[in-house]
Amino acid sequence: MKVSVVIPVYNEENGIGAVLDEIYSSKFGKDFEIIVVDDGSTDHTPEIVKSKGSGIKFLSHETNQGYGAALKTGIRHAKNDIVVITDADGTYPNHEIPKLVGDMNEYDMVVGARTNEIAHIPMIRRPAKWFLNKLAAFMSNRDIPDLNSGFRAIKKEIVESFFHILPNGFSFTSSITLAMLANGYKVKYTPIDYYKRKGKSKIHPIHDTLNFLQLIIRTILYFDPLKVFLPISILFFTVSFFMLFYRLFVGHGFGVTTTLFFVCGVQLLAIGMIADLIDKRMK
Repeated sequence: MKVSVVIPVYNEENGIGAVLDEIYSSKFGKDFEIIVVDDGSTDHTPEIVKSKGSGIKFLSHETNQGYGAALKTGIRHAKNDIVVITDADGTYPNHEIPKLVGDMNEYDMVVGARTNEIAHIPMIRRPAKWFLNKLAAFMSNRDIPDLNSGFRAIKKEIVESFFHILPNGFSFTSSITLAMLANGYKVKYTPIDYYKRKGKSKIHPIHDTLNFLQLIIRTILYFDPLKVFLPISILFFTVSFFMLFYRLFVGHGFGVTTTLFFVCGVQLLAIGMIADLIDKRMK
């Protein structure tokens, strides 16, 4: 199977050399290429990549545009139908790339899920990661062991069809996960180890968690708006009925507020149904 491995890099001089060596040592056969996209590095990352030989397709952005932007550049320039993405910090078991690719005859995307015992996910990121995974699973009606793993194999044609909604930042992987699940593509999760990174992390826990939360809601709104509007509408209806029963049995309070909550519930339900009809009409 012909494979293109895309690696976005931004100031990863501590890890990129070992990652490239590990990929080269994997048993791909002859039909594969390695694409490294430098996203405006200011350290020695470009020199290290170029020292690994002319067999690597090296692309670069003049300025830092973001993780997702680097992936889009690499995927656009990939010559093969199957694209594997991985990171340059040494966190992913790149020797298992053939394992991901081996399932691509039956699936549209195979994701390396960081669920094995050897998974060095920083404690500060675990609560937010758990919450976002559960929220995404509820929104997409599918169990998602790892929402934003950066180690996955995917069909180039499919991922390019979603480029118009995929962000340029770290939310790229989460977006493609939700987009593919919402559109009925076959996705498989394969447990992998996850190692301590080499070099300094670019993740900002609070800022990026809020971005991921916004992304989940926005993506589901795009593909299945009722999934967002219906639960909120039901919540307003429930609160309004609770207030109504309180007023009937206690005899005072919540007069105008009850009406307000009920009307808000009706409006949210109507907006959700209209958005869902528009979405279905456009498909």
